[in-house]
Amino acid sequence: MKLLKKIHKKNIFQKIARMLKLNYMKLLRSPEGANKVALGFAIGFGLEMLVISTAGLIYILLIPIVRLFKASLPVAIIGNVIGKVSLLPVILLPFALKIGRFIYPKKIILGHQTRHFTFTDLLHGDFHGIVNILYGSIHVLIGMVILGSILGIISYFVVNILYVNAKNRRLKKRQAKFVW
Repeated sequence: MKLLKKIHKKNIFQKIARMLKLNYMKLLRSPEGANKVALGFAIGFGLEMLVISTAGLIYILLIPIVRLFKASLPVAIIGNVIGKVSLLPVILLPFALKIGRFIYPKKIILGHQTRHFTFTDLLHGDFHGIVNILYGSIHVLIGMVILGSILGIISYFVVNILYVNAKNRRLKKRQAKFVW
């Protein structure tokens, strides 16, 4: 009689943890140098903070910014994914609004809008809705730029240290393996 193997389904938290661990291992095994890896991660992680406030338009600038700083694009994408999975941009939205209002305290007065903005208005040439949406989120955008910059700088140093430590650990392991 054959023994049936019990299939263990993983819940969502286990799947997220596995995905984070896989991306972390990819990050540490990247062949570029420590500075390129850390810079790529910092750019990807920092730009993820701007996705909500720019309605996803920041992804247009991801590749040019990575190329400009001569960082690693795959590592920038890993940093972006880790920032997305961590839900930090959503958690930091209220703080970004307060920081934006502190930096730019001018009250934004929107025009009298009797109805909501629709895309058909945009197709007919009415751009007032777009202007109102952009002015309404300028405080969040300012705050998220500041928070994204701070988190990007912090993540640069953290990833640089983690990369160097992992590289040294692998080197010691390799040397211990070949000692006679």
